[in-house]
Amino acid sequence: MKKGHVIPKALIPENRSFVIRKQVEPFFDPTFHLHPEFQISYVLEGEGNRFVGDSIKPFKANDMVMIGPNLPHVWRSHNAYFEKDSKLSTTVVVIYFHDYFLGETLHEREELESIRHLFQRSQCGIEITGNTQNKVGQLMLELLEMSGTDSIIQLLRILNTIALSDECHLITDTHSKSYNTEAETDRMNKVYEFIMKNFHRKIHLDEVASIASMTSTSFSRYFKSRVNQSFSDFLKEIRIEYACKLLKEDKMNINRIGYECGFQSLTNFNKQFKMVTGKQPHQYRQEYQRMALESYHNYH
Repeated sequence: MKKGHVIPKALIPENRSFVIRKQVEPFFDPTFHLHPEFQISYVLEGEGNRFVGDSIKPFKANDMVMIGPNLPHVWRSHNAYFEKDSKLSTTVVVIYFHDYFLGETLHEREELESIRHLFQRSQCGIEITGNTQNKVGQLMLELLEMSGTDSIIQLLRILNTIALSDECHLITDTHSKSYNTEAETDRMNKVYEFIMKNFHRKIHLDEVASIASMTSTSFSRYFKSRVNQSFSDFLKEIRIEYACKLLKEDKMNINRIGYECGFQSLTNFNKQFKMVTGKQPHQYRQEYQRMALESYHNYH
């Protein structure tokens, strides 16, 4: 097992109830991994795709997620972050804790029922949005400066705010135990890494299958059972996701964007883009620009 896939044991020192850290790095750790601790992550800076269990979603600043124990996850920065002369940077505040930081009482005390329920829901991963996200973000930044009893009270305040909010959404439908072994995570990791590095060119199924040391047929079945969608659909989503980002940036023409995202022809790009987003690329760009302009006028 390569170092870094499972967070080392000493993540939370024996004499501490939890750990909070602010990490500033050129890019997020690109390794799909899992650990026995609960985790709350608040991204302050950085963009890319977030993988939690079988879900892939784009993330940007203010992304906030709570993850239960042993749920595989990675925030993978866009490829530009990994380039040698990249000036880009990422910042995240993360809290790690065990459910027994409150002692054994959690499971039998009615005062803690809402938090107990939150812990159960976090097995599927929880995305925190809206006002709750602003409020919890503020509490997390304050917690960075706290210690002693105050810090425990603040962590309870954070958990309680999330537990009582209706602005929290489950990320995955199912918490599949099947891939929560180190060997499985390692294998999925190699596959993800290969896709994220090469999606801008044509990828053959047998190439990816060989990375997972499988035949094409068994890889197709394996991938679908892990990610809940076929390999080709997954690849298409990653490509369209990136295309949306480039369309919003408005630095390239649509033909070039299709090519940059691994589509072999403009016709194919238009067709696939419409299937996923319901719009043609040029419509998507126009609507985004119109919205950006409106919100600019509303603020000024």
